[in-house]
Amino acid sequence: MFLRMAESGTTTADMGQRRRYWKRIARLIKLRLVVPLMRSQHPPEYAAWGTAVGLTWAFTPTPGIQMGLVLATWLIARYFHWHFSLVLGAAWTWASNIFTGPPVLYLSYVTGQVLLGRWDNITGYHSFIWLWESAFATDQPLQEQVMTALKMAIRDWGLAIWIGCLPWCVLLGVLGYRWSLRFIIAHRHARARRLARRYEKKHSPEV
Repeated sequence: MFLRMAESGTTTADMGQRRRYWKRIARLIKLRLVVPLMRSQHPPEYAAWGTAVGLTWAFTPTPGIQMGLVLATWLIARYFHWHFSLVLGAAWTWASNIFTGPPVLYLSYVTGQVLLGRWDNITGYHSFIWLWESAFATDQPLQEQVMTALKMAIRDWGLAIWIGCLPWCVLLGVLGYRWSLRFIIAHRHARARRLARRYEKKHSPEV
């Protein structure tokens, strides 16, 4: 086994580092996305709509301004007496970030090209990633990074990306709503059962 690990260039330290990395990612996802759902004191639908709005904007080609778009949606929704959790909406835009952003945009681009019938005109993934990485070069100011990324989404492959992101936004918004609604209801039922068992144990007569 150690010989195979040495031949593949993988060491025990590397494997341990990878496990720690994924554990940190899982913990971050739980703290940013799951815990706010568990702590929400509003009706389940209120929180679920926040998740749906956040996921919908997260998978649009609008890096850097998605939280602002959630805020704009929240303000417009209030005018029409439709309410959702602004906090959860902003939190779930984190689903699209510096790590997931490139594949999400490329998936939208490919989907758009297919929907437009451009099967023979699909840019390779590596070319796409190169432009994304140049947009987020560490030697560029944040504002310039955002503008370069938006330029990629609007001018270079804009039509395909915008068309391609629409079915994914709808799908993920619907799935996010249904999952979060079920999760919140199940979590509250489980919490109520735990509290009921504690109450019965505390007030049960001594035998």
